Amino acid sequence: MSIFNLFNKFQKPSETEKLDLRWMQTDMHSHLIPGIDDGAQTMEESLVLIDRLASFGLKKLITTPHIMSEFFKNTPEIILEGLRELRKAVRSAEIDIAIEAAAEYYLDEIFFEKVERNEELLTFGSQKLLLLETGFMSKPHILLETFFRLEMSGYQPVFAHPERYIYLHQESSTLEALADRNIPFQLNLLSLTGYYSKGVKKFAEKIIDMGLVKLVGTDCHNEKYLDALERLPREKYFDKLKELDLWNKNL
Repeated sequence: MSIFNLFNKFQKPSETEKLDLRWMQTDMHSHLIPGIDDGAQTMEESLVLIDRLASFGLKKLITTPHIMSEFFKNTPEIILEGLRELRKAVRSAEIDIAIEAAAEYYLDEIFFEKVERNEELLTFGSQKLLLLETGFMSKPHILLETFFRLEMSGYQPVFAHPERYIYLHQESSTLEALADRNIPFQLNLLSLTGYYSKGVKKFAEKIIDMGLVKLVGTDCHNEKYLDALERLPREKYFDKLKELDLWNKNL
């Protein structure tokens, strides 16, 4: 064995293995429509991010701008118009990737009222999947009721990055209630790298072991996210994640 080969043998995976997300096929959580939330702010930035995501082997992006009553007052019309412009730019840049759009809804009383009024909600996939997030610290008192109302209205709610919610770390009964209701969890890939915190990483591993994770996403907002994501191959749960029967492949 040459010195060069010996050196390669003992390198960390992160130093030798390029991030390959072909097994995912579709990233269903990102913020790529420029200028409408806290994600990409310009079309140029959007194209840089999309080109990098395509280089990881992804075939489709379902971008999910925030709809949050107090901060990001997006509507289906705003998002779909942004999608049209983004698709034009991607075609012009000759980036080989499909792009669709849904939304990441913030669960509050205003969202609950939208559900009650049967307002148009943006979904993805044939199951009418609807991505829903909450605040990180306190559990909304209408959490379970909102999931129930969505299901009764023909939607399949998807819980966005639950590993990041501190109240779930502290309230095992709420986690058990969600598991009993078969609410699909969407895990952020970055959570497995410790990007958010060690506690979030540990909880991410826990919900993988519990079999609750049905979807994964990059939650890409900017290049910093993708730089950190390239560390993913070194994580022990990366291979375990690839073995899951995830819904991403069928979107």
